Amino acid sequence: MYAKNKITLTNNTTIKQYDNKKVIAILGSTGSIGTQTLDVIRENTDLFGVFLLTANSNADLLIKQALEFAPEYAIICDKTKYKYVKDALINTNVKVLAGIEAINDTVTHPDIDIVLTAMVGFAGLEPTIAAIKAGKDIALANKETLVVAGELVTGLAKKHSVKILPVDSEHSAIFQCLAGEQASTVEKIILTASGGPFRGKSHDFLNNVSRADALKHPNWVMGAKITIDSASLMNKGLEVIEAKWLFNIDADQIDVIVHPQSIIHSMVQFHDGAIMAQMGLPDMKLPIQYALSYPTRLKNNFKRFDFINYSELTFEKPDLETFRNLALAFAALKKGGNMPCIINAANEIAVAGFLGETISFLGMSEVIEQCMQQINFVARPVLEDYLNTDKETRIFAQNLIKKMPLKGTTVLT
Repeated sequence: MYAKNKITLTNNTTIKQYDNKKVIAILGSTGSIGTQTLDVIRENTDLFGVFLLTANSNADLLIKQALEFAPEYAIICDKTKYKYVKDALINTNVKVLAGIEAINDTVTHPDIDIVLTAMVGFAGLEPTIAAIKAGKDIALANKETLVVAGELVTGLAKKHSVKILPVDSEHSAIFQCLAGEQASTVEKIILTASGGPFRGKSHDFLNNVSRADALKHPNWVMGAKITIDSASLMNKGLEVIEAKWLFNIDADQIDVIVHPQSIIHSMVQFHDGAIMAQMGLPDMKLPIQYALSYPTRLKNNFKRFDFINYSELTFEKPDLETFRNLALAFAALKKGGNMPCIINAANEIAVAGFLGETISFLGMSEVIEQCMQQINFVARPVLEDYLNTDKETRIFAQNLIKKMPLKGTTVLT
């Protein structure tokens, strides 16, 4: 759907900047995905219009983006920075709001065609639900939305005839491989993982790695949280859970394979034995552009993959004993209910602890496992259960971390 109406701004002037363009709301515009999304839009200003930009606390970059793209709304989640943003944009037509409640309200605006959700973590759930209920298509970069409440979110999308278009490179790859195929012919999907900076390392090695070590991803440039998740393989675990809901398949139909070159982004194996793969250089702008332009493929000037430069593509089994987070994610998926919500909340607290240097790298897995064992299990959760589970798990995980030594993984109970 493309917005044909004209937008009336605060000074009562009418502009045509959205006519015949797909109108986009970007939740998390100052993060890695958000900034790359704006790169894609900058190269296609005749096709896309920016209606809403949001940031958690990076007020300066939000201001810079608003000055360039002139959205109808700019929202800063950190309410203490509202006046700063408001004053900086006082001479523009941009409406400035603050807080998550403002995002939940604004994503329902009738002029928005698609909402790109790139907020980090659990915070993306409620705005995504609000957008779906308003009939907005979702370009999903916030995997936690489906990890936490996949059954609820996909059910709402079906009810409101909303498309959920994956932005993660792995899920975009699967989505592209499935184009024109019948779901009943899928035998399994194969998610590829780079292995992160610690591929092949031992348990003893991981017990002493630093924050700086874990943030050195060999292939991808990402935000801090997702980079740590990649290093621990939790990112792949979350993607496994997300894939179950995106593609309506069972846990035993999902495989993970380590592919250090990150050229094959994922694969689909069909029941006749054929395997289809989507390949390309590790660049998030391609899956972002495909989600925004779907079902059209837009021409671009992105750097092309050349087989001559890659004489060897290799594959390995993931080490589930050393990198326990991936095994814990599979266990949570098979358990179902609110268990994926528990591991997501526990992981967010554990990653924050590791980045804050109050917990060891391996200690993150210990926190997650303890939370899975101790937090109340709900077999058929509703939204209120997810919210309560998230809150309870975060408190429990924070208390666990306070009892843990920085080196080592033993929880003092």
